Amino acid sequence: MGRSANIVRCHLRQFPVLKYSWFLVLILFLNTSAIKAQEIIPTYSDYLTDNLYLIHPSMAGASNYDKIRLTARQQWFDVEDAPNLQTLSYNSRVNDKIGVGGILFRDENGNFSKLGAYATFAYHLMFSRSTVDLNQLSFGLSAGVIQHRLDTSGFTNFDPLIGENNSDIFANMDFGISYYVRNLYFHFAAKNILSVSRELFYSDAVPSNMRRYLFSAGYVFSLNQNDPWSFEPSILLQAREATNEMALDVNAKAYYQLENGKLWGGLSYRNSFESAEYTLNGEQVQNEQLRYITPFVGLNYNKFVFGYTYSYQLNSIVLSNGGFHQITLGYNFGKSRERYHCKCPAINN
Repeated sequence: MGRSANIVRCHLRQFPVLKYSWFLVLILFLNTSAIKAQEIIPTYSDYLTDNLYLIHPSMAGASNYDKIRLTARQQWFDVEDAPNLQTLSYNSRVNDKIGVGGILFRDENGNFSKLGAYATFAYHLMFSRSTVDLNQLSFGLSAGVIQHRLDTSGFTNFDPLIGENNSDIFANMDFGISYYVRNLYFHFAAKNILSVSRELFYSDAVPSNMRRYLFSAGYVFSLNQNDPWSFEPSILLQAREATNEMALDVNAKAYYQLENGKLWGGLSYRNSFESAEYTLNGEQVQNEQLRYITPFVGLNYNKFVFGYTYSYQLNSIVLSNGGFHQITLGYNFGKSRERYHCKCPAINN
């Protein structure tokens, strides 16, 4: 919701005559505390398309193949200058215990944009005595440099909220832990753990405390040993420290084993625990929470990976009825390490 509010705010600065009541209601609905806890790399549903390292630094080098992933996300094709995000990530295992990775990203939202790069070091402790039982504890630390910019070339008047600083560069760090035991897994990540002082346009929207915590868990199972189908229910809980905001993803994913790969897909539902009040027809006050539903589908063929997600916002008041589209392209390379006798697709690619 904060990304939507930024678009509205930028366009209002350029076109102050826009004073339609429905537009103001939309602004009030979007202008919640969410806009004060901007993420560096937003957390969408791409982690469900074989891209866990993008949000969990402890997954760098965790699987039996090295990985490269490219994502492109576009929101609201019918809205000019709508938010879009591109990421390029790479992670590999250096030896039995050490993994490394890197992420490049560009995030644009109307007149706002971010460019950044992260490097990751991960350490993997293997408690397994053989490939029969997977038992792996992983730690990861990422450090990044980010440039945040505001394009004021189209502004006709000076805005005191913006001031003269329309660009800055800062650094931050992420930390994560992952644990896999056979078909069961847990992940924890602390994102943006450094408090960074910022002298930037509209500084209230970019606070020094951007810490965010992620916890996820899931289990993969089949109905019988030789069944080509397997199923993975999972959850992802997000919490922002500065605003006490929380959101929960509930996911269901299915895999079908092919001769040279696997076909997979599923459904994700995201719900925020906070709500915003708005007035309907000037009389009735209603509350509404941020809610998304995201179907996704993908294919692993030999060492190539393709994934697609479509997110639809379920709120009654939205900037556009158009959905959010994201494509993930990937390639698994290097010599395969030992495969475990488990239903653990994040480890056994």
